[in-house]
Amino acid sequence: MWNTKFWKRTIPYGRQYIDQEDIEAVVEVLRSDYITQGPKIEAFERALASYCGVDYAVAFNSGTSALYCIYKALGLKEGDEFITTPITFTATVSMGVMLGAKPVFCDIEPDTGNMDVNLLESLITERTRLIVPVHYAGHPVDMEKVWQVAQKYGLYVVEDACHALGSEYRGHKTGSCKYSHATVFSFHPVKHITTGEGGAVLTKSYELYEKLLKCRNHGMVRGEDWEYAIEFPSFNFRITDLQCALGISQLKKLSHFVQRRRHLAELYKEKLGGLESLSLLVEKPYAYHSYHLYPIKLTDKERRREVFKNLRAQGIGVQVHYIPVYWHPFMEKLGYKKGLCPNAEDFYQREISLPMYPTLKEEELEFVVERLRSLIDG
Repeated sequence: MWNTKFWKRTIPYGRQYIDQEDIEAVVEVLRSDYITQGPKIEAFERALASYCGVDYAVAFNSGTSALYCIYKALGLKEGDEFITTPITFTATVSMGVMLGAKPVFCDIEPDTGNMDVNLLESLITERTRLIVPVHYAGHPVDMEKVWQVAQKYGLYVVEDACHALGSEYRGHKTGSCKYSHATVFSFHPVKHITTGEGGAVLTKSYELYEKLLKCRNHGMVRGEDWEYAIEFPSFNFRITDLQCALGISQLKKLSHFVQRRRHLAELYKEKLGGLESLSLLVEKPYAYHSYHLYPIKLTDKERRREVFKNLRAQGIGVQVHYIPVYWHPFMEKLGYKKGLCPNAEDFYQREISLPMYPTLKEEELEFVVERLRSLIDG
C-alpha cells in the first residue's frame, strides 16, 4: 500500500523538478483547442530528436509501451531470442516475453552494473535477433563493442536508455543511434525530464518510424476523409499534448539538470570514496554519465537490509535497483533459476541507491552521508 505519510517526510531517492515555466506551458495547452492529439506532440518529438542528433522520434505514453513497439517494429516474435541484462526494470524483458520471444541474460560488469559486452558472443544462437543494452543508472554501455558483435552476426540493437537521457558515449549523445537501430527513453517523474508518464523511441530509420507511429495508435493508417485501416491489432499508446507541452519545457532545462546531477555525484564521491565498508561505481573513459541513480555497494552484503531499513527509518528514501529480472515469479515459471548471472546477483545483494535529483540540497546530501557513515563505520 502507498504510504503517503512516509513519503511526505523523507528525502526521496528521486523526484521531478517543476517550475512556473512548466506550469504555464501546460496551462497554455489547457486553454487551446487541443489537449491531446494536437501540435505539441510533433513539436516535442522534433525537439527531442534535435537534442540527440537523430532523424526521428516517436513519443509514447510510457517507456514500457515504447519498448513494446520497437520490439514489434523490428519483428521480434515467438521462437526468437534477445540478449539483455538482468539488472534492469522488468519492462526491458517483459515486453519481449509479451511478443513470445525468449530473453537470454548477459552477466554484468561489477564496477558499472552494465552488461559485460565481452560475454555477448558466447550467448548468441541461431535464434538470436536482438541485443538490448541497458545504460544502468545513466552510464552508457560500451556501445562500439555491442555494435561490432551485432554487425558480425546480423543482429538488431535497441538501447534501453530509460536511465540515460543526457549521457554521452565517446562524444555522441545517447539517442543519436550511432551504434544502434533505436534508442528508448522514459519520462517518468524520477527521470532526467518528465512528462508525468511517458517515453519515446529515437531512430535513424524512416521505415521503423512509420511502424512505430502505427503501433502507437491501434495499428491504424489514416485514409481519405473518414477512412482508416487497421494494418495490425495494437494498443492505444498515445501521449497527449498536455504531456508534450511539459516535455518541451523540461527539455530546455535538461543540460542544467545533468550538470547538477554530476555535481552531486562528485560530492558523494568526495565524501564516500575510499571507505572500506562500501564501493562506488566508476565512470569509464568513454562515458559521460548522466546519473539518474547514485548506487553504492556494501562490502558486507549481509548488512544491506539492516542499513536500508535504518536509512528509511531516518527519513532517507533509499531504493534498490534491481532484483535480477529472472528471480521474479513470471520468469521462474518460464524455467529460469537463480545462479544464472553470478555478478548480477552479487551486485543486487550489495546495492543501495542514494538520493539523486537536481533539487537535492547539499545539506540534505551531507545528512545522507553522515547517517550512512554512522551506520557502516560507526
